[in-house]
Amino acid sequence: MPYCSQCGNAVHSVDLYCANCGAGQPAAPAPAPARELAAGFSPRTASILSYLPGVGWIAAIIVLASSTFRNNRAVRFHAFQGLYLFVACLIVKWVLQPFPFPMPGFHVHFAELLQLGLLAVSVFMMVKASHDEAYSLPVLGELAERSLAEK
Repeated sequence: MPYCSQCGNAVHSVDLYCANCGAGQPAAPAPAPARELAAGFSPRTASILSYLPGVGWIAAIIVLASSTFRNNRAVRFHAFQGLYLFVACLIVKWVLQPFPFPMPGFHVHFAELLQLGLLAVSVFMMVKASHDEAYSLPVLGELAERSLAEK
């Protein structure tokens, strides 16, 4: 607990004046501004992280919620497209995988092939994002463009 600079009486840290002698108290230091989580990301890194299989949705949400990339259309496009790619993976995993669609002549199910294909698309998009290319996937890219336009 701080003390008055004039009389030594105990004062609260939010008190502007001493209750005993009425002397003005020095202002408490202002708290440091909160550092934004995405402030340490470069645009290229933020774009690549949006496509990480399984956890890229977290980076995409951080990018979309941050003010750092609010005006960067390319990074926001990658974040939206990464989110839609993650949703496609969830649809395959939760909707198609429980039903066995065995491929004739193979011991692999159709849902497993789709998951492998979506993993390959994620890696492909990470490579494209690392080269600063805004490659638009057929359906997901159109959805990402619409999401950017709704701003």
